[in-house]
Amino acid sequence: MPHSSEHAPASRPLGADEAEELAERLRALGSAGRLRLLLELLQGERTVEQLAATAGLGQSATSHHLRLLRALRLVRVRRSGRRAYYELHDHHVADLLAAVRHHKEHVQPPTALELPDADRAARS
Repeated sequence: MPHSSEHAPASRPLGADEAEELAERLRALGSAGRLRLLLELLQGERTVEQLAATAGLGQSATSHHLRLLRALRLVRVRRSGRRAYYELHDHHVADLLAAVRHHKEHVQPPTALELPDADRAARS
């Protein structure tokens, strides 16, 4: 969780401009492909090739998604020679992804068949 001194309260009034900016970021999360890329980046930095392979996307589609995510400052890039390494922009993105996933599990708990073996044993 972010430290309370790091930000203004989330409950403060929401102006029209900020609402539009937030909606644009949430729309970026509205793509299954972009979500798979972001969730893969929870494991650490990856190249376009690695992300394309793990997300099941073509390299062109992966690059397109990463351009959008970078423009919205959800991911950042580090270049090393001819390679580009992508990572989540900061801990807020990881927190947001975790919150979305946990909310889904809260309102729609996984069945025993969907749980990884360790989780299944812990809930027994």
